[in-house]
Amino acid sequence: MKRAKSWTAILLLAFLWLSLIVNTGSAAETLLKSDFNKENFAKTTDFFDYVRANALLHDFQPSPQNWHAYVYVTYVNKFGLKMLYTGLCNVSFGDQVYLTIPMQTFMMHYKTAEKGRNVLVSSSFIMLLAFNDSEYSIYPDSPDRNDTLWGSLSLGFNFQKWFPNVTFPSLCSKTINYPLTSSEDGYTWSWGMKYTNLTAIWWRTYISPDNHTYSSHPFALTTYDELTFNYTLTIDPSTHKATLTENYVIGRMRDLWIFQGWFIIPFYSHYNSTGCYMYNHKISNETIYQFIERNRIKMSIIEFQNFIMLDHKTECLANGKNVTDNEVFVSNTTISTYSDDGEKIFDTSFGVKENYKLYNFTEDPTETSYQIYEAITRTVQIEGIAKNEILHSHKNVLKYIPLLVANMHPEMLQKAKEKIANITRADYLYIISYSNYSGYRVEHDPVYTVYITTETAPTNQTAKYLIIIVVVAVVIIVAALIVKRRKRENLT
Repeated sequence: MKRAKSWTAILLLAFLWLSLIVNTGSAAETLLKSDFNKENFAKTTDFFDYVRANALLHDFQPSPQNWHAYVYVTYVNKFGLKMLYTGLCNVSFGDQVYLTIPMQTFMMHYKTAEKGRNVLVSSSFIMLLAFNDSEYSIYPDSPDRNDTLWGSLSLGFNFQKWFPNVTFPSLCSKTINYPLTSSEDGYTWSWGMKYTNLTAIWWRTYISPDNHTYSSHPFALTTYDELTFNYTLTIDPSTHKATLTENYVIGRMRDLWIFQGWFIIPFYSHYNSTGCYMYNHKISNETIYQFIERNRIKMSIIEFQNFIMLDHKTECLANGKNVTDNEVFVSNTTISTYSDDGEKIFDTSFGVKENYKLYNFTEDPTETSYQIYEAITRTVQIEGIAKNEILHSHKNVLKYIPLLVANMHPEMLQKAKEKIANITRADYLYIISYSNYSGYRVEHDPVYTVYITTETAPTNQTAKYLIIIVVVAVVIIVAALIVKRRKRENLT
């Protein structure tokens, strides 16, 4: 009987795997070198196919043939600014099933406003990090090495092996790509990606450089309504600035399976909005939101950024403090990046939108009303997170991101290989934490500002002069032709 159940589970996983291949692969388009000469494009592509086609040309080790990563790519090449965005839909490494690992990366290439130097900026969303402040917490309401931490992401754990008679949600959620749109004048561009019914595994983890491992068994399994990223790029040639606003939505948590022990078979409790259940039997009226509130579990997100200049080094400061590999609170301020001779090249502003919205589902199931709370943001030491084994799958994708630079700005490829592909080389890594949480919907949006030398469009006055010049030229040409024709008639 047990053997029959095992074969049933294997067959179900096999059908799931095959169906995912069909669903993800059928919509994939090829990413071409010529795409980067366009003003803009948006397509879904198998990133590892692009890697295999370009790796040897640029001295990269090609990815294995059975690796696939379907990404949504958008590109804007306007007024001297090149912006490339990639959002990971799902990924498979070899014989694994397809997993949804939310990863978002954008890169921008431009010339600085003051001295016209080439700059390449990259920023990547890594993961959600749940945490609980301990009595020895170093930074209250912000995850630190003394707190209890859980990395929230999928790593392909096979629950069917332990629960052959229990249906758990798929580790590959549906993704919705928001199309790339622009204003009529081409100054404003919008796009985004939404992960719906997102399933994530919580792994006990650490951010201490001396202990960057995760437990071999997961702590919990959760489902979220959504995880959404919306982007708006606004270019202002008159002020030589471009701003990129990044709007996050962490949907409310619907289900939470807590694994309480792993003796032969795991023991678990299932929380949702109606109560707590164990093996499908209700054991308590405590809801998922009451459980999270009682255990003071909070949520945060982790991102890192890199800056590359061909002939200069960069420095990242907030209120006069260097934030590289340093613990600095930046909730109500801006991290400014300068070249080594003092030219400002980039701002990451947290003070512009230091507050976030929290939608209490228990009080308002329609999620139309919300409360405002302050987001706590700080930069952190890099190695404790960058070397964490829980990010192994992320690194397998990130190490090939510089190959995109080969077609954006080839001269910066070598430096991109050295920095962008390696989280440990990040200029700074920051955590935004939402201390009032309880598993409800969160909305927040930091702002990035680029200082660029723009290729300005003709003004209205300039356009008038151009029209006058063209009209005068046409009149002169026509007059010359008439005179020439009359001379021929007189000669005849």
